[in-house]
Amino acid sequence: MGNPLILQSDFGLSDGAVSAMYGVANGVDPDIKIYNLTHDIPPFDIWEGSYRLLQTITYWPEQSVFVSVVDPGVGTDRRSVVARTVSNHFIVTPDNGTLTHVNKDIGIAEMREIDETVNRLPNSGASHTFHGRDIYAYTGARLAAGIISFEQVGPKIDTEKLVMLPTMDATLKEDMLHGIIDVLDIRYGNIWTNISRSQLLDLQVQYGDSVKVTIEHEAAIVFEREMIYGRSFAATEKGETLIYINSLDNVAVAINQQSFAKKYKIGTGVDWKVYIKKS
Repeated sequence: MGNPLILQSDFGLSDGAVSAMYGVANGVDPDIKIYNLTHDIPPFDIWEGSYRLLQTITYWPEQSVFVSVVDPGVGTDRRSVVARTVSNHFIVTPDNGTLTHVNKDIGIAEMREIDETVNRLPNSGASHTFHGRDIYAYTGARLAAGIISFEQVGPKIDTEKLVMLPTMDATLKEDMLHGIIDVLDIRYGNIWTNISRSQLLDLQVQYGDSVKVTIEHEAAIVFEREMIYGRSFAATEKGETLIYINSLDNVAVAINQQSFAKKYKIGTGVDWKVYIKKS
């Protein structure tokens, strides 16, 4: 029996792109088990694609194969790779920064460049704009089904040459936590920071305490307010702000039953700084 194949992209589900990837994988092995991580990554948003892999990957069995296609550079000389993580999962993706969060927080043990003379959908050589179907889904399915080994993907690459997006570690300085907004909890509009629960404890903040939260974008303050640190949303009334610990054990900021991100027009990445100070 093969290993699970999990697909992620910014393709959406309104046309046939994802179905074509399923078809290619099924053509490799009709018994392969295919799952979706998400296909709602905002178009060209490599940063969010990187984060969603981190959010998900360790909950899958070892040897699971992830195909992640957020590829604004498709058709250029950017590399197509398969990475084996320290947690013993595989990620098939363009080397364009998609592996940033996994490499930083889990670790990439080894990486290989896809040899397209072998690992490419037959008779697809004239297409240069759908590598998600022709290279990544095909290679990922062959790897998941055990038709090829990791070593047969292609030549080994120095992991030090991995393309990384700019990041910033969360720190505690002078009784204030400094971090960034890593990603949005899309459906509910909560914002997820890279500040860990242990760092909040280092600040000696306990459930029920008040904290001052400041959010900056490109050095301009876009939000600043005191709020409660709650165990869950039940710690506040509807419409009130709070911080809480999200499913990745990091600090999140929210409005009870409203979208914090939409109300304050919040984005993600290293340009979005968040500061937390005990009141």
